[in-house]
This record gives sequence, C-alpha cells and structure tokens, in this order.
Amino acid sequence: MSAPDLPPAVAVVQGGAAIATLRLSYEERLVRRKRLATLEGPMVLVDLPQVASLNHGDRLRLADGRLVAVEAAAEPLMDIRGDLPRLAWHIGNRHAPCQIETDRLLIRRDVVLEKMLAGLGARVTHLMAPFTPEGGAYGHGRTFGHDHAH
Repeated sequence: MSAPDLPPAVAVVQGGAAIATLRLSYEERLVRRKRLATLEGPMVLVDLPQVASLNHGDRLRLADGRLVAVEAAAEPLMDIRGDLPRLAWHIGNRHAPCQIETDRLLIRRDVVLEKMLAGLGARVTHLMAPFTPEGGAYGHGRTFGHDHAH
C-alpha cells in the first residue's frame, strides 16, 4: 500500500525541520504546480502562486504548516578547468547556467559546449554531482525567481 499524499505545498521558505525530502534536478526545481514524489514515498502537490526556482536547502511549506526539504539531485555535468574568466565569459555568452567555484566551472553536459570549450583550451571531465548554478544578473535566479522575504 502506498503512503497517503501530503497536503499541498503552498510557499517556499528557509530553514526548519522537514518531514520529507524532494531530491530534484536543476530542471525539476523550476516549479509552479506539479505533483512530485518525496524520497520517503508520499506524493506532494507543489501549488505555488507563481513560478519559483527552488534552491538546494529551500523548504516547501505545506498547507498544514509542515515542511518538505528540497535537495539538488546529482546529474550529468562537465567539470571545466583552465582560464576560468575567459571560459566563463564564453559560457555566459551562450546563456548556459554555470556553477562557479574557486578552481572550476560546472555546467550541464552538452556536446557542442564541450567541443567549444576544449577548442578554447579547457580541460573538461564528466561527473555526476548536484547542480546549483549562479542566479541571474538581477538576483532572481532563472527567468522566474523568488526572494525569501515571505
């Protein structure tokens, strides 16, 4: 017998003890209204007033006040090393989401970008890891975003 569904998730908040966890890819973390399975089994209907780009560590507040944690799932990425400012410029020029770290850039696997970056002298390796790219230029994440002043 499957676990009963949880009440709808109606808001994005920060912090607090969660009763369940959603492990979602970068693409899956862009939501407004969507039914998702928690790691524990129960389903939850995310029913937000507007589209939100969920971040690793966010919480979804259920209609009854309980919380569900959001985790970034491991996904196929490229680890890029080399002249990082130059490589980051070329990635950004193609509007590709990019996770910027001290000694590397992480982007989703893409054959065309991989060939371009290798041609620019980058050292590219493949890995599976959570993807948490930088937010947009105006502090709103993707095209649609949310702040945490709820």
